[in-house]
Amino acid sequence: MTDYTSDIRSIRGIGEKKAQAFNRLGVFSLFDLISCFPRRYEDRSTVKEIADTTAGESVCIRAVISDEPRLQRVRRGLELVKFRAVDQSGVVDITYFNQPYIRQQIHRGDEFRFFGRIELQGIRRSMINPIFEPENGISGTEALTGRIVPIYRLTSGLNQKTMIQSIRQSLNVAEIPEVLPASVRGNLPEAPLAYENIHFPSDWQTLDAARRRFVFEELFLLSCALGQRRNEVGHGILLSKPDFTPFYQSLPFSPTKAQCNAVEEASADLSSGRQMNRLLQGDVGSGKTLVAAALIWQCVQNGYLSAFMAPTEILAEQHYRTLSAFLSPLGIRIGLLTGSMSVSDKKAVKDRLEKEKLDLIIGTHALLGLKLPRLALAVTDEQHRFGVDQRAALISSGDDSGTAPQPHVLVMSATPIPRTLALIIYGDLDVSVLDELPPGRQPVDTFCVGSAYHTRLLAFIRKLCAEGRQVFVVCPKVEEDETEEDEPPERSLLSAVDYAEKLQKELSELRIGCVHGRLRSVEKDSVMQDFMNGKIQVLVSTTVIEVGVDVPNAALMLIENAERFGLSQLHQLRGRVGRGKHKSYCVLVTDHDSEETRARMKIMCETTDGFRIAEEDLRLRGPGDFFGSRQHGLPELHVADLGTDTDTLMNAKKAADSLLAEDPKLEHYPLLKQRVDLLLEKTGGTLN
Repeated sequence: MTDYTSDIRSIRGIGEKKAQAFNRLGVFSLFDLISCFPRRYEDRSTVKEIADTTAGESVCIRAVISDEPRLQRVRRGLELVKFRAVDQSGVVDITYFNQPYIRQQIHRGDEFRFFGRIELQGIRRSMINPIFEPENGISGTEALTGRIVPIYRLTSGLNQKTMIQSIRQSLNVAEIPEVLPASVRGNLPEAPLAYENIHFPSDWQTLDAARRRFVFEELFLLSCALGQRRNEVGHGILLSKPDFTPFYQSLPFSPTKAQCNAVEEASADLSSGRQMNRLLQGDVGSGKTLVAAALIWQCVQNGYLSAFMAPTEILAEQHYRTLSAFLSPLGIRIGLLTGSMSVSDKKAVKDRLEKEKLDLIIGTHALLGLKLPRLALAVTDEQHRFGVDQRAALISSGDDSGTAPQPHVLVMSATPIPRTLALIIYGDLDVSVLDELPPGRQPVDTFCVGSAYHTRLLAFIRKLCAEGRQVFVVCPKVEEDETEEDEPPERSLLSAVDYAEKLQKELSELRIGCVHGRLRSVEKDSVMQDFMNGKIQVLVSTTVIEVGVDVPNAALMLIENAERFGLSQLHQLRGRVGRGKHKSYCVLVTDHDSEETRARMKIMCETTDGFRIAEEDLRLRGPGDFFGSRQHGLPELHVADLGTDTDTLMNAKKAADSLLAEDPKLEHYPLLKQRVDLLLEKTGGTLN
């Protein structure tokens, strides 16, 4: 047997040129090769009689060639080979394009198996470019018909036949190690059998068993890597835990039970001596900022500084106002630092920092690179908008030795993430969830209508604005020249710029504003400030207003072309209204009538539970659309599907946690440790 780490050139038929092609697929060793799992399978195991086939069906038939193949040169660059094949039930006409050599391989009277798509014109059946092989020719796993055939991802210089033959050779010679401990594997197939059946299954049952094994293995390895990251958390600045009664009594309202629980969980982290890495996840308006304020107060009681970083200047200013309302009455000194501030204002804030006259600094990316030697807590809002390096830069507090206790980290997100996805994206963070809304918050009534309701919607906007309310209108694109390839010509997407102009003509008595991502920051902020201050009554926007903007007076969110947005994105947009004391509404406008669109709109109208919506979004669209999972360092999953393999993920995490509790460094499992280290290496040493 050959070591599974051997170069792929060690097997027959792979020279330098083919090796380079395999390298483009990330395949360098025999193990890389057998780990190239098929992207799909074709069932060529059942052979049908010609008369039993139907139009559009991809099927395998057994037939005898009834005439000699004919070569036709239709024009320069186009040659056809045509012949007829028969069985006892019927006739099929077969054509090959630009494959003249087939005339030497197929002759009258020969019996072949053909696999391809059946075309039907009247009663005449035909196949174009079907796969073929002699009825009494190749057998076994290299056969192209008569079995379940794997279909692989390819690149220039490789075809399916080369992939199948190369993987077959690798499986024959490579000594495949078992990475799963016996106590973990249970009744899942052992590695050699699982690799055999994932590539060359004898039936669908063996394929399913192999897939289940590799889904578990993939998620188990990931859970081990995340578990080790969690175990590697270093020393945190030790903060004594105060009595929070004075803080709670200073508030103009009573916190929810969920908020108090989250404060207790995070406060215990701050006083544990270990560095806190905690995700505070809560639906829109659940009160995450209050939890952060309580922890900032704890830091101040211990004589330390806190930093709060938001992704935009508007959000930073909004947090400055909110946190000032919570903390200034308690004597806490707060500063704001953003990129658009004047040089003199920035210098004044930095001077106060250097002279230790601030307890909390709030800002955008402008905070990065500052020396904050008294920093004990770093809070990042909407973490998925920051890179890993930016979070690390924020907590580098001036001691570069790596030996001093580190600042604690609180990550806040209003994007409801299904627990399965949170386990992967934020696997090295502890999680606190705010699952109840503060008292006084009213649910937003949601309706779905067609564009024919436009006149009635205009009347509704007039009515709300006459009552002193304000309105958001969201469009999926900025300008009319943005085209969508898959959009039928009669169904143009509404643009924010044109819609705002149209609305201003239709509602001339109202003040209409427009904001989108192509505006310069200063222009965008100016329009947003005018809306927040009530100078603009209707704000037409793209999704730049999706996260965080707080306008309590806004009572209607109108979303055009709602079918173009994911469920979680629609829920985030809806969260911009219902933030004050007024009854609020969300209207989804779409003329699409597909089954999927109807199902998605129905969910939005039925529930305001962001976590239920996120679970459904994950099921319908997969994890790739969750705010660009790749930016989290999420490793590519080759077999597992986070939308459907939820139970397996939970089992894999449980098994990983149990194993790491016994052997945190996996010293007794060298092969497992090697694979986990490789996974960490491939993701740059970080998984979030």
